[in-house]
Amino acid sequence: MAVEAERLGFSSVWTTEHHFVDDGYMPSLLVVSAAIAAVTTSIEIGTGVLLAPLHDPIRLAEDAATVQLLSDGRLTLGLGIGWNPIEFGGLRTRVDQRGRAMDEILEILPKAWSGEPFQHTGSVYELPLLGVRPTPHQRIPVVVGGSAEAAVRRAARSADGFFGNRPVATFVSQVRWAVEELERSGRDPAAFRFIHYSVIFPAETEKAGWGEAEEHIRNMEWKYSDMEASATRSGPIRFAPPIDREELSRSLHTDALVGSPELIIERLLNLRDQAGVPVEFVARSYFHTLEHARQRELMQRVAEEIGPHL
Repeated sequence: MAVEAERLGFSSVWTTEHHFVDDGYMPSLLVVSAAIAAVTTSIEIGTGVLLAPLHDPIRLAEDAATVQLLSDGRLTLGLGIGWNPIEFGGLRTRVDQRGRAMDEILEILPKAWSGEPFQHTGSVYELPLLGVRPTPHQRIPVVVGGSAEAAVRRAARSADGFFGNRPVATFVSQVRWAVEELERSGRDPAAFRFIHYSVIFPAETEKAGWGEAEEHIRNMEWKYSDMEASATRSGPIRFAPPIDREELSRSLHTDALVGSPELIIERLLNLRDQAGVPVEFVARSYFHTLEHARQRELMQRVAEEIGPHL
């Protein structure tokens, strides 16, 4: 799919991390990023997001540097703090210190990529004097994802951008928090990336689009509530149980952009206009329940009918 995305002219491709999920949700983003780098030549390769507190910071620095070298500088490292206790328990990390862990990781990574020996003493990590290898041949951009105000302000203080998916009003507030924190930290807001991702499903009409998309969006949404059960059961992959149409309409992610390309473009441009800053858009439009040929058609419509207008 990444090869197809590059062929269609997408500027970036993003992966997302969770663990112990029966439907194959990706756990190893930098491994897959290296594989994408090997079969593409120009597309930006982003992690959207890698759950940083689940990773040893030195191994994270090493693996990211390796991908940056293999991709000739195309990696953007998107990081989040995570939320699922099952993942923290399974990977033997503490969910209650994930915010502090993220702060320290954001401090550790640029030192680890500097090529110079460094040491670190914090409340979560204590690292001896050492030089991390390999050294990336160019700076690795870091963006921070999340929804809470703390995550937005952390991104503004310590990263190159923010990666979020909130509705318009909330996203506008997030932009305001980020700009406040950037100015407080003496950083230039014009050099900071705002990246918004959302489910995008173009169709001839909104009704026709939901008629096809609803089962795929529902399975995507439902699987998050199934993660804890999924982690400890065997047997076949579980999919969202059937519900009646009225309950389905209440349960679906109301911020999904489903309908004509013109409607989707209008909503995205409205978000950018209200945010008052340059906003990049990511289409969360890969559905693991959608037949492969239809998935390629969907990607092509996004690329040809929506992308050029943004």
